[in-house]
Amino acid sequence: MRAGGRARRELTGMPAPVVQGWGVSSSAKPDPLRPDALSDASFRLMVQSAVDYAIFMLDTAGRVASWNIGAERIKGYPATEIIGRHFSVFYPPEDLATGKPAYELREATAVGRFEDEGWRLRRDGSRFWANVVITALFDEHGELQGFGKVTRDLTERVKANHKLVERRRLFTHLVEAHEAERRRITWDVHDDAIQAMVAVGMRLQLLEGNAPVGGLRQTVHRLAETVDETTVRLRNLVSRLQPPALGERGLADVLSGHLAQVTDEGNLDFRLHAELPEDLPPETAVTIYRIIQEAVTNVRKHAMATTVDVSMRELDGGVLVRVQDDGVGLPGADGVGELGHFGLLYMRERAESAGGWWQATGAATGTVVEFWVPSAPQDVGTIDGSVW
Repeated sequence: MRAGGRARRELTGMPAPVVQGWGVSSSAKPDPLRPDALSDASFRLMVQSAVDYAIFMLDTAGRVASWNIGAERIKGYPATEIIGRHFSVFYPPEDLATGKPAYELREATAVGRFEDEGWRLRRDGSRFWANVVITALFDEHGELQGFGKVTRDLTERVKANHKLVERRRLFTHLVEAHEAERRRITWDVHDDAIQAMVAVGMRLQLLEGNAPVGGLRQTVHRLAETVDETTVRLRNLVSRLQPPALGERGLADVLSGHLAQVTDEGNLDFRLHAELPEDLPPETAVTIYRIIQEAVTNVRKHAMATTVDVSMRELDGGVLVRVQDDGVGLPGADGVGELGHFGLLYMRERAESAGGWWQATGAATGTVVEFWVPSAPQDVGTIDGSVW
């Protein structure tokens, strides 16, 4: 009600107080000619039928003065058992020790309203995570008449958020493990295989120089060329495996450099458009980079394209990425190719493990790879150290 309004007697069993901010008429009786006025019976029915909200009244001392079906469902107390008892029975021992119930009533009285989220107790002693709003009720003379209290059970919602946080933590560890393994392989290939191939190539060059003109020299020359080509491929592998320096330069800058290198090798033109959130988590940036890296590699190897367009933009709490080429398209009657292809499976699994989605469509005019990954899970509540 607005200031000067009156509370419903059915809720309190007390003289009608003023409930500020609820938009009910200040007249002694509801005006039946007002189209927005609720009858007393309708108001009572609305409150009593609200099963998802515990809606009840407290007297000035904090004792329960009314009780609805939602309150019984959420808290477990029947009206005959709880009415007249102090509302502190809903609070866990740690809150009672700090005087939290009395504090909430003082705050509501001082400012008119108090809101909080935290643990509350059911009749059987079990805990649930609650959103609580307490509104102080004053009469037309400004005298406190009691309190209106609305409680919502957010346990399932916060549990779901907790699972999202755990999934995100697992995903972060997975990305870190993947990048660490790539770094280890990079070092091994660089320090072992590439060095060995370089040594073999040098020996073959010496052997070629000392070999007599003819078939043997040609054979050694071809072997030396094969070794050189293999060394180049290994260096390219090392370059692809090496973790990107995203922390130093940012995703758009690192990706631009990678695209310039890859498209140079494949005689491709590229365009990059990036509108990214400033606080993009490292694991999300790495995931986006790796999926785009795989998509562009596929374009270079298989698409016979001349141009590849890459766009990244913030959307719905995440990043939407689109990689499009003008090549021959994906094989398959449905236009999406064979998902058994390792590269396609890799991209899809990367996106889905991050909590996002991935899709590829193709036709004779080219292929579009599109995916979305969340920047981070949205918190819907705070959970203390208690075990669910």
